[in-house]
Amino acid sequence: REEIYQRYFDRLNASGFLFQEESGAWRFRSPREKVLVEDEICGNIEFDLSNPETHPDMTIRRPDGSWIFHFVNVVDDIEMKITHVIRGEDHLSNTPKHVELFKALGVQPPRYAHIPLILNPDGSKMSKRDQGASITTYIEGGYLPEAVRNYLCLLGWSPKDDREKIAIDEIVQRFELSNVNRKAASFDFDKCVWLNAEYMKEVSDERFHAYGREALQRGGIDLGRFPEEYTRAALETCKGKVRVFNELPAYAGFYFADEVSYNPEGVAKHFTPENKPRLQAVRDAFAGLETFDAAAVEATLKATAAQLGGKVGLLVHPTRLATTGGTAGPSLYHLLEVLGKEKVLARIDLALARPEFGG
Repeated sequence: REEIYQRYFDRLNASGFLFQEESGAWRFRSPREKVLVEDEICGNIEFDLSNPETHPDMTIRRPDGSWIFHFVNVVDDIEMKITHVIRGEDHLSNTPKHVELFKALGVQPPRYAHIPLILNPDGSKMSKRDQGASITTYIEGGYLPEAVRNYLCLLGWSPKDDREKIAIDEIVQRFELSNVNRKAASFDFDKCVWLNAEYMKEVSDERFHAYGREALQRGGIDLGRFPEEYTRAALETCKGKVRVFNELPAYAGFYFADEVSYNPEGVAKHFTPENKPRLQAVRDAFAGLETFDAAAVEATLKATAAQLGGKVGLLVHPTRLATTGGTAGPSLYHLLEVLGKEKVLARIDLALARPEFGG
């Protein structure tokens, strides 16, 4: 683009707007007038550039021949026929310089809209190093694009009602720059996570499966060891249960583990001597099932609990811990169906042999 910048430079120089310093740098000779910036969000703002002490003539070319941001910014806007410049309000102070350059080149400045900055929860200005600032955070974190887009649209703007989940088509239809808030927006990562969870509840099975597989593989799970139908069935039990896809390796990792790791608090609470005969009864009842699906598993657990004179909850918790290693997760009946009878019996046997049971 060197030829383009040189051409505009020559135009300014021929019009008497440039002068060269002894250092070799070139500066723009300000007309020393008041500049009115008509901003779509901030309103009309007048800048008085008459004092060279507070507003020195800006450099547009360095001694080494390289161009300064302000100059190339204006030239690029002209070349690309930019009609609206929407940027952070920290660039508002640069705008009168740009307006001066546009006018010196005989071009009508674009419309400006300086949006409020995004702040961290502690009130500090958000930078590219902060959580949520990089797009890779959302790609690698397993976020749905429509959820992130929805959340970002609500930073500094709202549809003037209490809704937070809004389809992009409606946002496009209702969005007006004049409705952008003047107050800086606070980035609430927890709200972004919540909104993603709402979208995940509605995502199609195919997309959930595709994103889920990617998340499991990012978590170090080798899905090549398992049939596609098994992985799909396992993921189906997780739909509506996780907030972002990257929670899946921890939430559903038991499906793909050779041996499960037990939750220590769960072990202390549920792997007790009095629970050993209960878990053994569950194991024996499961072993006698010819059909091992969710309905059969549920009926068997309830029947076994009745035979033991207790509620099914007495069996559900130790059974979940024995087969998944956790104290919470997908529907127990459905996850047991996915694991299959052989794996369920093997895991219960391993649990019954643990020393906490006296085995």
